[in-house]
Amino acid sequence: MALVNFEAKDGIAWLTLTDPPANTYTYEMMQDLDTAILQARMDESAHVIILTGSGEKFFSAGANIKMLTSVTPYFKYYFCLHANETLNRLEQTPKLVIAAINGHCVGGGLEIAMAADIRIARKSAGKIGLPEVNLGVLPGTGGTQRLARLIGKSKAIEMMTTGRTFEMEEAERLGIVNHIFDGDNFLEQVTTYAKQFVPPGKASKAVGRIKRAVCSGMEVPFGEGLSLERELQQQLFDSADAREGLSAYVEKRTAVFKGV
Repeated sequence: MALVNFEAKDGIAWLTLTDPPANTYTYEMMQDLDTAILQARMDESAHVIILTGSGEKFFSAGANIKMLTSVTPYFKYYFCLHANETLNRLEQTPKLVIAAINGHCVGGGLEIAMAADIRIARKSAGKIGLPEVNLGVLPGTGGTQRLARLIGKSKAIEMMTTGRTFEMEEAERLGIVNHIFDGDNFLEQVTTYAKQFVPPGKASKAVGRIKRAVCSGMEVPFGEGLSLERELQQQLFDSADAREGLSAYVEKRTAVFKGV
């Protein structure tokens, strides 16, 4: 049985972490997640990716501690390296990625969610945070880098060195979570939100290139970022959706995009 379920429907690729009860991840889950990310990236019918956890109590409680205590130091290092490569692949995929945080999201679970572009949490879903310091380690799957970029150096250091976990509402105030949705139909609300980025209403190729320009541009000097922006813009000018969008504007009608 796959530890990450993949399903594509209505323009959305769903990646669901499935290792009850806490959806803790192992080397095997990261392999499955890597495969699912590539599947979603290559699926032309999928324009947006939603990443969530199975069940109602956990998005993910992070790495499986029993696994970490039973392997060699070399394997631990290799595991972190592979996990980083997988989350980098998710972050660099030229499709919008939404993390639907349906339950507790701590440690490596939050590190996975931070590799998404937008994070939406269920109201009163549980705790969120990076408590790895309480185990004598640091958030080693990109957590130290992504959190600092999200909320700033000082707040990130304080949050990780205290190991404090907190409610989703505080995470929204800090800027870790974009939105909090209330109600029993959380995933339906996330689906409705995601569909605004899907054709025919939105040029999903432009959405993806905006993501690429921001994610890649933040990691290089400003001039190189501008160069990347121009390159991606030229790609879009050659797209059918750009021709449709410009024509619709001139003709004063609603554009009908196809994601190409």
